[in-house]
Amino acid sequence: MLRQSSGAVLLTTRPAGKPFAGYWEFPGGKIETSETAEQALTRELQEEISIYAEEFHFAWTVTHRYPHADVALHFYWVSQWQGIPRPLEGQQLMWITCEQAWPYPILPATVPLLEQIRNYRA
Repeated sequence: MLRQSSGAVLLTTRPAGKPFAGYWEFPGGKIETSETAEQALTRELQEEISIYAEEFHFAWTVTHRYPHADVALHFYWVSQWQGIPRPLEGQQLMWITCEQAWPYPILPATVPLLEQIRNYRA
């Protein structure tokens, strides 16, 4: 999760053609067979939103069962990066503070993190 010094976090929508297209989620994606979660994070952020994560630390792992797959999502706080986030897959981007209402619809696996994020203090 990209987190600005103000506390705002970046959400993106899932691109057309993927399950749950249009649902809001945190940027990131699948871990390839030959990479670590940290390597997948940096690769996915480059591929999805054109940034390079420089400073990040592990936050939580959430598991979720979807009709099409069981997933384990590893969330990292990303506090420093190179570049300006921009959508490379036709998705929408939104910076949102914890005091604001979350956009709808939210990807189901993301929902359990919302309260943790609201209560998180750097």
